[in-house]
Amino acid sequence: MDEQQSRETRWRFERWFEVEVVRPMADFENPRQEWRRLVSEVYGTFLLVIVAAGGGMMSQAFPGVISRSAAVVAPGLMVMGIILFMGKISGAHLNPAVTLAFSLRGDFPWRRVPAYIVAQLAGATAAALLLQPLIGVSASYGSNYPADGFTAFQAFLMEALLTLGLVSVILGTASGAQNLGVIGAIGVGGYIALAGLWGSPISGTSMNPARTFGPDLASLDFRDYWVYLAGPLAGAAVAVILAFVLRGYGGGRSGSAAAQGDLDTEVGRPGQA
Repeated sequence: MDEQQSRETRWRFERWFEVEVVRPMADFENPRQEWRRLVSEVYGTFLLVIVAAGGGMMSQAFPGVISRSAAVVAPGLMVMGIILFMGKISGAHLNPAVTLAFSLRGDFPWRRVPAYIVAQLAGATAAALLLQPLIGVSASYGSNYPADGFTAFQAFLMEALLTLGLVSVILGTASGAQNLGVIGAIGVGGYIALAGLWGSPISGTSMNPARTFGPDLASLDFRDYWVYLAGPLAGAAVAVILAFVLRGYGGGRSGSAAAQGDLDTEVGRPGQA
C-alpha cells in the first residue's frame, strides 16, 4: 500500500511538473518563456563566436599553430554541438539571416525577430570582448574582411552565395516534407565547415551578420561591414524563394518546431515506459 501511494504521489508530481513547467516551456506562444529562448540565443552565439573569431585571433597570437583548415572547420563543429544541445530550446538560429529566413518562410513569428537579433548581436559582442584581453590581440583578427586583391563587391557575392547554401540546408532539413530532427545538425555543421574550406580565402566565410558584428564592435573596425550584413541577408532571401519553389509556402508543423524550439518532453503515467 505504501509503495502504491508513493507511486501515485510521484505520478501527481510529474503531472504537476509537466503542466506547470514543461508544457509552458514548450509553448512557443507563451511570453513568459521567451527569456529562456533569448538566453539560449545569447549563449549559443557567444559559443559560436568564441570559436569562429577565436581561431583567427589564436592564429595571430600563435603563428603557425592553427591552420586555416582548422580555423574554418571548428565553427561547423561548434554549431553542430550547439544545435544538438539547445536546438530544442530556441531553434539555435545564432544568426540574424537565419532568423529572418525562418520568418520569411512563415515558420517564425515576426514579433519575436527583433529580440532574437539583439540577443545574437549581444552574444557575439560578449565573446569578442572576452577574447580580446584573453588572447591579447585585436578582435579584428577574428573578424571578416575582403581578401587583398578582391573588391568588397566580390566578397559580397561570395557571402551571398555561401549563405544561400547555408540557409537552403537549414530550411530543407527543417521542413515538414523532410524533417531530419537533430540529425540536421550534421548537415548544417558539415556545410559550414565545407563552405569555410573553399570560400574563406575571399570573404572569410562569415554567412552571419552577428558573427562579424561582435569582433568589429570590440575592435571598433567596421571596415566593409556592409558586405557581411547585405551578403548574408541577400543569400537568405534567395534561399527562401527557392524553398518556396521546391516545397511551397512554410515548412509545416515540424518546420515551425525547428525554427522556434521544441523541448519535446512528455511525462507518462506510473509504470509507463
